[in-house]
Amino acid sequence: MGYSIFLKKNEEKRILAGHSWVYANEVAKIEGKDKNGSLAAVYSSDGRYIGKGYINHASKILVRIFIRGNGVDDKEFYLEKIKEANEYRLKLGYSNCYRVVFAEADGLPALIVDKYGDYLVIQCLSLGIDLRKKLICECLADLFHPKGIYERSDVAVRKKEGLAEVKGLLYGEAPDYCEICENGIKMLVDIKNGQKTGYFLDQKENRLAARRYAKGEVLDCFCNSGGFSLNAALTADKVIACDISELALKNVRDNAELNGFENIETLCGDVFETLRVFKRDKRQFDTVILDPPAFCKTADEVRDAYRGYKDINVTAMKIVKSGGFLITCSCSHYMTANLFEKMLQEAARESGRMVRCAEIKSQAPDHPAALGAEETSYLKFYVLNVV
Repeated sequence: MGYSIFLKKNEEKRILAGHSWVYANEVAKIEGKDKNGSLAAVYSSDGRYIGKGYINHASKILVRIFIRGNGVDDKEFYLEKIKEANEYRLKLGYSNCYRVVFAEADGLPALIVDKYGDYLVIQCLSLGIDLRKKLICECLADLFHPKGIYERSDVAVRKKEGLAEVKGLLYGEAPDYCEICENGIKMLVDIKNGQKTGYFLDQKENRLAARRYAKGEVLDCFCNSGGFSLNAALTADKVIACDISELALKNVRDNAELNGFENIETLCGDVFETLRVFKRDKRQFDTVILDPPAFCKTADEVRDAYRGYKDINVTAMKIVKSGGFLITCSCSHYMTANLFEKMLQEAARESGRMVRCAEIKSQAPDHPAALGAEETSYLKFYVLNVV
């Protein structure tokens, strides 16, 4: 007999609204017995069936529901779910590089699948998904016939599931760098050692939108491998790509050379300090881009993150030429849209500049946000006109 999970009174409301996580402290009782990572049925306090998901006693998220009916988690199920997720992306016009599966938003909690040309990269973020890694790879091979599938489960969140960080080849072959085409620009993606799964696909539409505002001299901060820098180079006279990682800057230079761009230069340094130096030297830019990594990965870090975001945004506003633009982002869902906008309002006041909003965007539509799961809505992209 498998596990049967019975929730405390009213704890089913959030789950019935579309959220998939069942926290251990929401459970009244557990009946039955099975292996950790097995499929468990979840019921409301009065015995109504809600759904099924993988159980993990080592995690605060006891169960992640992904079957709402009477289905089973066999190969046919995974084939259908992944095919359905991919068809949504194809309908939107994606072909070369995109997120194929976005975990909860595609009804497959804790599973990430990204496509980079002929290669797929996956992340397995829960015990249940990790145990079914081989099955999932078989489905991906059947559906996509990729040259290779590489795993990038080298993320700290796996520790909460009692799992080690791992990465490595799961199928076929995988080069150190694979070439993709995004917004008409060629990019080399480091799928083995690049951040996340190798590249930040969620900003693709925002990088395209940035071209409208990238004129004159552009400063791209936290540039990583140069996604914003290369898009800006198409419309700007000059782009300075700044990052603390020399490896990232080498990737920028390689990508610039790949596209024949000669108006990008790289600057290695801590962005906080670099911005202060530019302010001290009265150096100004037509456009400044801020796309930092997540400053807060837990709710407890929000206060410090808020100060960090405000610090860089105040300084950036001060070094934008009158009439120029500040493109500023946050990729932490704990820094909510309302909180991020409040921070920008305070930064504008402290900078002494008149600032108005030209455009607001979120993550690309291959990263859809499930309305019942706020964690899936995380990216904020603001274009501010500094007058």
